[in-house]
Amino acid sequence: MTKNKHVSFIIPHKGREEMLIQTVSSILNQSGEQATYEIIVVSQNKSSNELSKLAEQHSNVVISFQEESLTISALRNVGAAQSTGEYLAFLDADIELSQNWLNAMLSTIDEQDNCVLASAAQINSPTAPPLEKIRTALSNADLDCNVSFLPGRNLFLSRETFEKVNGFPEHLITCEDYYFTDQVNQLGNLYYTSAATYVHLGEDKKYKEMYKKEIWRGQSNLQSISGRNIPLREIPSFIIPIALPILLIIFISALFTSNIEIAILALCSFLLPFALYSVRLYKLVRKETSFWRVLQFYVTYFPARVIGTLAGLFKSFSNSGVK
Repeated sequence: MTKNKHVSFIIPHKGREEMLIQTVSSILNQSGEQATYEIIVVSQNKSSNELSKLAEQHSNVVISFQEESLTISALRNVGAAQSTGEYLAFLDADIELSQNWLNAMLSTIDEQDNCVLASAAQINSPTAPPLEKIRTALSNADLDCNVSFLPGRNLFLSRETFEKVNGFPEHLITCEDYYFTDQVNQLGNLYYTSAATYVHLGEDKKYKEMYKKEIWRGQSNLQSISGRNIPLREIPSFIIPIALPILLIIFISALFTSNIEIAILALCSFLLPFALYSVRLYKLVRKETSFWRVLQFYVTYFPARVIGTLAGLFKSFSNSGVK
């Protein structure tokens, strides 16, 4: 591997600094000398006291303050425009990287066949509750292989690849990573590797928090379809939020009209996604949590996605922080 490659870490940020500082610190603690790097934090805060102290101590830490109206995609694109690296590493502001992350990403891009985008595997925090374990298992359903999608929490690619797809889609408030990684996937392979890991510091740990976030996350669900290829496995994520309320209305209407057969059919169809998804997920997490926790996950997840997807057609939701 060629030494002294230059990498730009780009981190969009809004809100509290605690997890951001952990994110930046995990970059500063990267081992090895495979590359030089800079860290560009694109913040929507008016000031950043703790990060400013880090920037004073490390000349490769740069803070770029931007207006609050920009989407997370726009923040990432601003950071990329200000960066100088031949490689770009996009991180969320609540990601703690393993010490070998940078070396592993460079190796993955170099060594995997036609790899144009790489991402590390998620691991649980030391005190992970059941919900975090479920989230981690979902992230790692396909590992050490080429995939059709990578979450925007930690992405590594060359500047050349980034420029070929014209950056992140600034018209999307959420689901921008689906759109972006699909565009990159048309240029080559996306590889999800266990050679390096990260802890998602801001991972959902309580179901109430998850419910609110999934409403926010779902608002660009349907808008993200335009302009990209939709893998077969992703189609249910668009159909279910539309089908569930329709089936519920049919069920209630059938009860009022005493049409029991239609009511039973509608109810079974309504419950089917909860059952199928829960069984599939339980196979991934049964050594770590119970089936009832898994069922609770989807009983919370699907209603929130319905609300976010449908309401997102008419309005935008704000979020307290960029995740």
